[in-house]
Amino acid sequence: MPNRLAHETSPYLLQHADNPVDWWPWSAEAFEEARKRNVPVLLSIGYSSCHWCHVMAHESFEDQQTAEYLNAHFVSVKVDREERPDVDAVYMEAVQAATGQGGWPMTVFLTPDAEPFYFGTYFPPAPRQGMPSFRQVLQGVHQAWEERRDEVTEVAGKIVRDLAGREISYGDAQTPGEQELAQALLALTREYDPQRGGFGGAPKFPPSMVLEFLLRHHARTGAEGALQMAQDTCERMARGGIYDQLGGGFARYSVDRDWIVPHFEKMLYDNALLCRVYAHLWRATGSELARRVALETADFMVRELRTAEGGFASALDADSDDGTGKHVEGAYYVWTPGQLREVLGEQDAELSVQYFGVTEEGTFEHGQSVLQLPQQDGLFDAEKIASIRERLLAERAGRPAPGRDDKVVAAWNGLAIAALAETGAYFDRPDLVEAALAAADLLVRLHLDEQARLTRTSKDGHAGANAGVLEDYADVAEGFLALASVTGEGVWLEFAGFLLDHVLARFTDEESGALFDTAADAERLIRRPQDPTDNAAPSGWTAAAGALLSYAAHTGSEPHRTAAEKALGVVKALGPRVPRFIGWGLAAAEAALDGPREVAIVGPSLDHEGTRTLHRTALLGTAPGAVVAVGAPESDEFPLLADRPLVGGEPAAYVCRNFTCDAPTTEADRLRAVLSD
Repeated sequence: MPNRLAHETSPYLLQHADNPVDWWPWSAEAFEEARKRNVPVLLSIGYSSCHWCHVMAHESFEDQQTAEYLNAHFVSVKVDREERPDVDAVYMEAVQAATGQGGWPMTVFLTPDAEPFYFGTYFPPAPRQGMPSFRQVLQGVHQAWEERRDEVTEVAGKIVRDLAGREISYGDAQTPGEQELAQALLALTREYDPQRGGFGGAPKFPPSMVLEFLLRHHARTGAEGALQMAQDTCERMARGGIYDQLGGGFARYSVDRDWIVPHFEKMLYDNALLCRVYAHLWRATGSELARRVALETADFMVRELRTAEGGFASALDADSDDGTGKHVEGAYYVWTPGQLREVLGEQDAELSVQYFGVTEEGTFEHGQSVLQLPQQDGLFDAEKIASIRERLLAERAGRPAPGRDDKVVAAWNGLAIAALAETGAYFDRPDLVEAALAAADLLVRLHLDEQARLTRTSKDGHAGANAGVLEDYADVAEGFLALASVTGEGVWLEFAGFLLDHVLARFTDEESGALFDTAADAERLIRRPQDPTDNAAPSGWTAAAGALLSYAAHTGSEPHRTAAEKALGVVKALGPRVPRFIGWGLAAAEAALDGPREVAIVGPSLDHEGTRTLHRTALLGTAPGAVVAVGAPESDEFPLLADRPLVGGEPAAYVCRNFTCDAPTTEADRLRAVLSD
């Protein structure tokens, strides 16, 4: 008998619709039920491609006896963190404050007033390595609720008061200057792993936002160390097992310091951010490896994550059927030498073992290896390697595929739109630009209402019930701004403006300029979430600062520029101290320090060769955060085109920054020099 989750749109919630647990979705009705029955609430938060979420579901939530105990003594609420990042953020902050760590599945016990009093993550079905079993935890919480209620409510009240007191050290509402950005670079250098690339130890995450900062810092200052760190990290990741050497695309993170064994789930946001980073690395260096990885990652997103409606799905699971009916992490991606011999024959298998770093012992589990590209002295026949890749990919396509979370998340689709638009433009792949346009169309049609308010998610062409949060408005605006620059269609600048007006009106503290993750009129939680630091994707706060800055450069809007500068005050405070966790803010600060530059290309049409050449040159300029408008003279598509005539009847480029303009030029070489100055 399905429970209340059967009518939800989230694939994660639907995975639990047949549990014997009487689950509720997050709702006022669930807490009302807890009040009526005088029982605590079990809040369980996870997401569909989370390995340990599946494990705990199988061990505990599918177990009849555990379910009966839960149903008798608790109201159980299940939340998809990707649908409700606000709920996730508020309770994750509580978990981390109480235990010093957090993760998913997240298990939190609440009073009927939604105040947390006991926390954990994964709990096993039987006591293990000092961890109590889930049943023991349930019994302990039930007993405390029945026998020590005053103590429980006192703890809950104290936790909520402590959270309210954790105000962000905001800085002085000024953008970081030369000094703070240099200090941030120095701090990153100290945490850099020169042997393996990346920052810190295991597990190692792709530092996408920091790489964007390093590339921009190099473009603005010429700092070779910044470029070297970005280049070496990108090469090590692209050669490691974290990158899918057959099908393209990146896994979530590496469990080791050497990028060899990934946590195999593939997320849209990682691939969108990294696709753009590698495209920008190619733009800066001409690296053939960067070009290949950017295109393969773009192709992976379109091939494997694109939905029937034209949007992009959230993720592919880490687990899949290993061929015996058992779901195993990485089963789809790993190989033994024996399997290679079966597919390729002795000779080619021997070559592929060497080329992909496959060993008899295995680099993963049970003698299996994750394919990688170890640094090698020997030369390999490119045609032969291409043939081996093709045959292995065809064989892999016959394996049971990992599940896909088909939920379309507005923010992550915004990141994908920006990546695909730019990659398509750089490498003359109009199909990628078309894919970006189709996703943007879907967001406008399905996620945007008449007041330009965003819905966070949709699935199968149906909008979800949850309001967009700050990162949705910021990242979708970022995607639309990139699309405007690439296509010359001013409507995307207009849509970005609608979204950013909401940021100013509903997400910004008028006095300080600080930003909140939820709108002023959003559902009230125990705390209004507010976090300027990056997580797996840019924080809504700094993503908004970057988009506001670009929009102001396009339009000359003083309120948007002022809001961006105020928002970047937090980067001035945090950048020198914790640069790894505010990379997107540092990248936006680089753009602010550089101008950013405003480039207007005027020409008869984008089909005109001279217009096309200047437009492409402008898009390939490395000046941090430069905005590009292209169109006919006197066109009203973009404010930057106003009063910009042709020069001697020829297409021309106008470059301005900080209220000062260069002389217009009709020469691509001159424009290139100005934009790399």
